[in-house]
Amino acid sequence: MTESTDQEHPQYKGDRGIVNQLLQGEVTDYNLSELARLIIRYKGFQGARDIQRDLEKALTKTGLTEEELYAKTRELHAQGGIYHNLGRNREDWS
Repeated sequence: MTESTDQEHPQYKGDRGIVNQLLQGEVTDYNLSELARLIIRYKGFQGARDIQRDLEKALTKTGLTEEELYAKTRELHAQGGIYHNLGRNREDWS
């Protein structure tokens, strides 16, 4: 599929802001979790190429491979509390 036939992701606007924060912010446990969540969301998605490129940049910034990022965030989620106290009733993996 080419960029001219790409789909628009329904979460694009909100995710664009999060990705910008990941690029500018520090490498924190929360940001690592957000990065992993968004990589999973956009992996294989036929569109949002700018977000996909910027997620790669953010991953490079962490110094981790994608597999290392997932291992780290699994540990963080196992400890609990990453999304606790943020006013969310659920994690948004859609």
